[in-house]
Order: sequence, then structure tokens, then C-alpha cells
Amino acid sequence: MTDEAKVILLTLSRILNYPNKDFIEERLSINEFLNEELSDKKICKEVVKNLSPLYELNLKELQELYVETFDYKEQTNLYLTAHELGDSRKRGAALIKLQKLIYENGFEYEGQELADFIPMLLELVAVAPEGKDLIFLSRRLAFAINRLVNNLPESNPYHNAIGLLMKYVFEVPDREEIILLENDREEADLDELPYPMMYQ
Repeated sequence: MTDEAKVILLTLSRILNYPNKDFIEERLSINEFLNEELSDKKICKEVVKNLSPLYELNLKELQELYVETFDYKEQTNLYLTAHELGDSRKRGAALIKLQKLIYENGFEYEGQELADFIPMLLELVAVAPEGKDLIFLSRRLAFAINRLVNNLPESNPYHNAIGLLMKYVFEVPDREEIILLENDREEADLDELPYPMMYQ
């Protein structure tokens, strides 16, 4: 993985966290980080440009956009195993495997989010030593990020920001890979019961 890809991973891992009061204030430090670490100034300019619409919103607007974008829509959530497995019971075992992967790479899992929280995994891929497990995790992330981008309207300010990952970090998964990764996917059972339940 190139150094530039790692910089973009680290940047997006921060951008895709829930925006708190520090988010707007961190804009300057993020721009400085990008200018210092991205040697290709054309790429740097594009990254800054694609992130800028998020900073044009005030904090309340940005928080509302974040929740509307990532919390209420299944196709644009920020949890890896939800993209892969949907509502399957296999998610529990997949989460345990991810927790183990995090620990085996010398990192501690902290925070309130599940182990498959995409922003955290982006950071892991950027800083952990590259091995077979991390390469496979990158392919899984490519699938989820590609699905995210394809389901976000271009008018959403997060669309172009997340699109940077597919342009500069991940390869678009091919059709066979998508079929393979979606094979275990289960949709939530939201059908009504065949008859009303009555309590007397």
C-alpha cells in the first residue's frame, strides 16, 4: 500500500466518525496533515476539495446529515459485517474474528462502537503491518465502501469524500467477488405475522 493511500485512509477514518464539537476545529490540522504527507499536490488539492462541503455545514447540520446518511439506511451504514451479512446470525462470529484480528496486530479495541466499525478498520489497515489477513480485510472493506458510494446520492457531501477511498486506496471488486461476499447476506425479516396475536 502506498504512503498516499495510508494518508487518505487515516483522513477518512477521522472524517467518518460522528462529528463532535472538535470536528470543525480540526479542519486546519487535517489540511496541514494532508499538505505535509501527500507529496502529489494534485491529489492533495482533490482530497481537500472533496472534504470541503462537509466543513461548509454548521455542526448541527453536519450531525443531522451524518445520522440521516449512516444510521437510518441499511445500504449506507458504517458496519462492515452488516454490508456482508445483513441481518444474519453469523455477524456475531464475524465480529469476534475481527476483534481477534485487531488484537493480533498489536492494537487494543476501545470505544463504544462494534469491532466492524468501518472508520476504525480504515485506520487499522493504514497502520498495521501488511499481511495476508489485512489484505483480505482490505478487499472486504473495498466491497463495503463501494456499496456505500453506489448507494449515496451524489448530492450528499459524504459521497465525494468516501469516493476518494475507491479512487486512491481500494480496487473496485469484480462481479464474482461481489457475488461471493454477498453469498451469506440475509435481509431482515420484516414481514407481518400471518395472523394477529390476540391476548384476552
